[in-house]
Amino acid sequence: MLQVSTIEKEFDRCIKGLQKRGLKDSEVLLKDALKLDEKRKKLQGDLDQTLHESNILAKEIGQLFQQGKKEEAETIKTRTSDLKQKSKMLSEELNSVEISLNKHLYNIPNIPHESVPSGKSDEDNVIIKVADEGIPNLSKHKKPHWDLIEEYDIVDFELGNKVSGAGFPFYKKQGARLVRGMINYFLDKASEAGYEEVQPPIVINEASGLGTGQLPDKEGQMYHMEANDLYLIPTAEVPITNMYRDVILKEEELPIKHTGHTPCFRREAGSWGSHVRGLNRLHQFDKVEIVQVVDPSKSYDALKKMVDHVEDLIKSLGLPYRILRLCAGDLGFTSVLTYDFEVYSAAQEKWLEVSSISNFETFQANRLKLRIKNKDGKKELAHTLNGSALALPRIIAALLENNQAEDHIKIPEVLHSYMGFKEIRKN
Repeated sequence: MLQVSTIEKEFDRCIKGLQKRGLKDSEVLLKDALKLDEKRKKLQGDLDQTLHESNILAKEIGQLFQQGKKEEAETIKTRTSDLKQKSKMLSEELNSVEISLNKHLYNIPNIPHESVPSGKSDEDNVIIKVADEGIPNLSKHKKPHWDLIEEYDIVDFELGNKVSGAGFPFYKKQGARLVRGMINYFLDKASEAGYEEVQPPIVINEASGLGTGQLPDKEGQMYHMEANDLYLIPTAEVPITNMYRDVILKEEELPIKHTGHTPCFRREAGSWGSHVRGLNRLHQFDKVEIVQVVDPSKSYDALKKMVDHVEDLIKSLGLPYRILRLCAGDLGFTSVLTYDFEVYSAAQEKWLEVSSISNFETFQANRLKLRIKNKDGKKELAHTLNGSALALPRIIAALLENNQAEDHIKIPEVLHSYMGFKEIRKN
């Protein structure tokens, strides 16, 4: 969440940034936050003064008892009782105001980076690179991946619907091997790039959802287990980043780089049409995530390296791709700057998003209370970043469509050793 100090010092920039996102009431939101913080400061000051007076009187009472002046001491004790009651009331009111302030700040999105273009939707995102030389020239008999997976019997949507519901497919035979092989390949490449692998839980508590910003913003899009008050994760970013909630890191520990594979769960898969057909949009899917915690002065260098890493991955698979800088209207709630990768799906003849790489600056760290302690003992909030490296379903869709032949589907060479086969054939 935004720091109150940032809102105070950079009020005009914050207003302009939120207006860029399309928030018309941004000035009111920010002023309300400052009013709540002023109330918090006053209550804190009153409480500190009351506690200070109580401490002085407590010492005075002790001295009077030592001097044998019991009657005077008892008289003063009645004043301490009043002060204790006052401090209790002030503490309760302060706690209430702090909760209100945090709830208010939780609903204010991050301020976009100055390079983020204006715009209202994904139609206004800016394409910054296109590498489409490898778009295959398929015959007129080209098939979309939902036909191919049925023909080669490698993914079963009907069985998934029977067991779980729509959007929960079964991967079978060579399809299951393809998923496992790609996960291992992506993890190995992340490890080679210096990311330490972790296998995190796939359920989180409310504090973790608040820490990385999925709550309250994305609450309706997450699967919630009410009996335990736990949520299925939408991405490995959440548990991995929350490893450092309430942690103070030393400068020499940075950068922290983690990678992890998890299934991801999202409720918003719905609606009809080709854009959500087949593997294009699912309720459950596999993804390898990369996460960094860095010194604030080095976060944009880290962002560039993460973008380069994902680009190299997609290149190695031989897929046509393009990179987009998201506009303010399409920017995630917690992000300052996001780059999306899309690959070209030759049979569908459209671009499919397969990765987002984002810098959150201090937004998540402020919620997480994730700080860095430098050599002089000074503490500051860290910067956090994450990216998909990669999400599997649409990558698989593009690989199947782009590499289809009359009687088989070719597998990219970099995956051969992971699969144990070079092509998918009908059994």
